Amino acid sequence: MLIQRDTGTYARYRNPQELDSYVRNRITDGNKMYYILIDEIQEVKSIPNPWLNDKNETIGFVDILLGFMDMKNADIYVTGGNSKMLSSDIMTEFKDRGDEIHVNPLTFREFHDAFEGDKRDAWSEFFTYGGMPRLLSEKTDEDKTAYLQDLIHNTYLTDVVERNSIRNEIPVLDDLLNIVACGIGSLTNPKKLEKTFASVKGKKIDDATISKYLGCFEEAYILRKSVQYDIKGKKYINTPLKYYFTDIGLRNAQLNFRQQEENHIMENIIYNELTARGFNVDVGVVEYNYKDEYGKSKRSKLEVDFVANMGNRRCYIQSAFAIPDEEKKQQEINSLRRINDTFNKVVVVRDKIKPWHDENGIYFIGVEDFVLHYVDNLLQTT
Repeated sequence: MLIQRDTGTYARYRNPQELDSYVRNRITDGNKMYYILIDEIQEVKSIPNPWLNDKNETIGFVDILLGFMDMKNADIYVTGGNSKMLSSDIMTEFKDRGDEIHVNPLTFREFHDAFEGDKRDAWSEFFTYGGMPRLLSEKTDEDKTAYLQDLIHNTYLTDVVERNSIRNEIPVLDDLLNIVACGIGSLTNPKKLEKTFASVKGKKIDDATISKYLGCFEEAYILRKSVQYDIKGKKYINTPLKYYFTDIGLRNAQLNFRQQEENHIMENIIYNELTARGFNVDVGVVEYNYKDEYGKSKRSKLEVDFVANMGNRRCYIQSAFAIPDEEKKQQEINSLRRINDTFNKVVVVRDKIKPWHDENGIYFIGVEDFVLHYVDNLLQTT
């Protein structure tokens, strides 16, 4: 059931009593299992409690859903619009009585399987337009572009503005999202972004405000962040960190499809593929000591693009894009070679290559093979 905002068929069920009666009148067989699916649950309004003579005592959708949850033969699924109520809010209302389910955009394998054209074109389509399911039914590039730009500007950003009552800051939000979109894969923090605003935009936006707005983007599922993890020290480093778009098509639409740096986009896609499978993904840091040309002891840090964890499974991943020569190869694997454990170590490149292991046991694989097959195999073999 969709709780509509207009005066259509289901508008009456914005009244919680009407909704309660509608559902209960259809659960007639105590031996059958019923599934209740309600979209836009926040559209159900609170009304005075008809059983109490107190105008301040109200009932709303929470009371109704709690009643449904007491039914032994009912399984309830509800969603809420971002601008008024996120799934996290719904879970707060019901404490430990429900589960939160995140629905991600399509993974590349899902997109590839559903893609009706030449499968060899699936990557370029996904790389450009991302994994929003409706894109599979859009026929022209113009329609896909219009859909994604409408989605990022008129749905996601509108939700952020309405939910957080920051309508006067729309230009700042737009600029901030542009800056993050341009810097995919780069370590940053609110203080760095404050300096970027000052130098590039000529605006004074303090780091506390930037941190707040980044949190709003995360809450609205536009962005996810990945924090640094000291692999040898086994501890987290809170800053700097990296931000990625939950869907690469939204990122490209935010930039009007102007900046198509394939290395950055590839890194964002790899991150999304890992998180969609349930991995927690950190940015790895490997610290090591060495002596400089004068014999002085020095300490340096090397980065591992992704440390993917799930339970007792782990994999270290470098998004290398291209390895044209031995020098570039050594640069990419330098951090991986310094990790002294037995978890899988992988270098992902853009080109289609026959996967192979080097003398260090590091696995080299093309990005399409990685997202189509290897990520799922990690769930069983890591």
